[in-house]
Amino acid sequence: MPQLTWLRSDSLAFPSPSLAMAEPEGLLAAGGDLSPERLLRAYTQGIFPWYQDGQPLLWWSPNPRTVLQPAKLHVSRSMLKHLRKTELVVTLDQDFPAVIRACSEPRDYSDSTWITTEMQQAYCELHRLGVAHSVEVWKDDQLVGGLYGVALGSVFFGESMFSRRSNASKVGFIFLVRQLEHWGYTLIDCQMPTEHLFSLGAESISRDEFIRKLTQLCPLNAKNRWAYNVL
Repeated sequence: MPQLTWLRSDSLAFPSPSLAMAEPEGLLAAGGDLSPERLLRAYTQGIFPWYQDGQPLLWWSPNPRTVLQPAKLHVSRSMLKHLRKTELVVTLDQDFPAVIRACSEPRDYSDSTWITTEMQQAYCELHRLGVAHSVEVWKDDQLVGGLYGVALGSVFFGESMFSRRSNASKVGFIFLVRQLEHWGYTLIDCQMPTEHLFSLGAESISRDEFIRKLTQLCPLNAKNRWAYNVL
């Protein structure tokens, strides 16, 4: 039976994702740190950090995995109509710290957050290194929605989104998916399943298939396709 692996501070090695626990689903390891080197190695192996305040640093690789191929994005007729009329303005990488802070705010269904101060600092560092990116959605110069994630090779790993106005995060997500397709990205990691994601064209694939795709699409030395010429 798989058991939780504690990571060594002097090594960046992770156990095989196949050793992840079934309960809680996908829990693979604990400990280590949030250094850029460890985070990048984790993402290329289909692993991501998630933990609450007061917990040790926990690493996950769930099975199945929810993904979206940009070319398969589905936008409903009503949403297309909304996009044609919306006054919302979408930008990229204009205020990463504000986006991740907004994503860390407690939600209606929970008073706690997994985007701790330590996590914010780690991903802001990835942003400074050109690896983590943000999408901002604005209304009258006010930040009303957005999301952030990590771009490696031709894969975008979505992390979290927020919305302070109806449909704001959805508008930002659709903008991002279309832009990623334009830049040649072939896969978006959505991590966990939700009806909202499935309505936009996401699907579930096995962990083994997901990791095989990562081996081809984002090896550690892969060129980052993220650019700043937007559609």
